Amino acid sequence: MDNRQAIGSWLSGPRAAAEDMGVDFGYRGERLGLPEHGPGSVAPLGRRFGAIFTDWALCVLIAYGLLAGRDWQAAGNWALGVLLALSLLTVGTVGFTPGKRVFGLRVVAEDGGRAGIVRVLVRSVLLCLAIPALIWDRDGRGLHDRLSRTVQVRI
Repeated sequence: MDNRQAIGSWLSGPRAAAEDMGVDFGYRGERLGLPEHGPGSVAPLGRRFGAIFTDWALCVLIAYGLLAGRDWQAAGNWALGVLLALSLLTVGTVGFTPGKRVFGLRVVAEDGGRAGIVRVLVRSVLLCLAIPALIWDRDGRGLHDRLSRTVQVRI
């Protein structure tokens, strides 16, 4: 390996270097038995970010209007509790939050069935902690999804 190849593999990251050595990672969701594209495939990161941003904005507005007495600072504090309640109620019953619905996403169990209330509770609490949602596996699932054995898919 000459210097240019070594620098190129360093710059492109460990995944590219492993792929150059012949490792096949497959597509996101392949290990879970999900399709590569279309309905039922692993939700792309852009849609998931859009959904959580939409849900957070909705929760801040609810907290501002109902709980914080028209105080934006207090609304920000209450919004996390509203997000937890919103996630428990909506994902626990219909499988998606309003933001996920707008972006065409649903939360399901790893086996493709409905996520039960215990899984939704674990997932929602870990999502509110934020850090687990920012650690992803090679299938693009956050740690909160892995620990609750759920996956976000396209609908």
